[in-house]
Amino acid sequence: MADKEKNLARLIDSGVIAVVRVPDASQLIKLAEALEKGGVTNIEFTMTTPGALKMIEEAISTFGDRILLGAGTVLDGETARAAILAGAEYVVSPNLSLDLIRICRRYGKIVVPGALTPTEILAAWEAGADLVKVFPAAAVGGPEYIKSLLGPLPQVKLLPTGGVDVTNAGAFIKAGAVAVGVGGKLVDRKLVAEGRFDLITETARQLVKAVAEAKEQVHS
Repeated sequence: MADKEKNLARLIDSGVIAVVRVPDASQLIKLAEALEKGGVTNIEFTMTTPGALKMIEEAISTFGDRILLGAGTVLDGETARAAILAGAEYVVSPNLSLDLIRICRRYGKIVVPGALTPTEILAAWEAGADLVKVFPAAAVGGPEYIKSLLGPLPQVKLLPTGGVDVTNAGAFIKAGAVAVGVGGKLVDRKLVAEGRFDLITETARQLVKAVAEAKEQVHS
């Protein structure tokens, strides 16, 4: 359990989780290298990528503990268990599955279920979520929605995902989010296809800087 607490602190301290959703698993290692170079060391490989479990194993073998690897778009407990056995240290879902939460807690791994309404968010938290993914965050009011949720639910650790980018990541942190999940605005599929990993590294740097500056302002 000490490892879980250490990993959770690492996720929150850095404040950025890269959501990697690409059609070809062969690109994931190069992509992870580009993100690490830009300072993003929490990477979520989504289960919608064919061969994602194998890639999690390969990435752990390649990077060791330099990168904290998680599995995303995990819809149920069965897939969560497979991801954990492949080496995922955290499991992220777009939906609220009590079985998924139960499996992750059984194995002592971080669980981040998805929720949107106050009722869903509180249900996820009370069921044992370590963080609650608010998705799709930008589509329902962005930072203002996060701030509104934390009025009555200040104890819940929120991770907004969906529409988060360099321009608004800092605002989400200032609104009270403990971290942000960034997908297509960081891992641009076109850039990946063209092999322009240098541009992904630069975006990662800008994102890390924006979040770090916002955290400094929150804690000052």
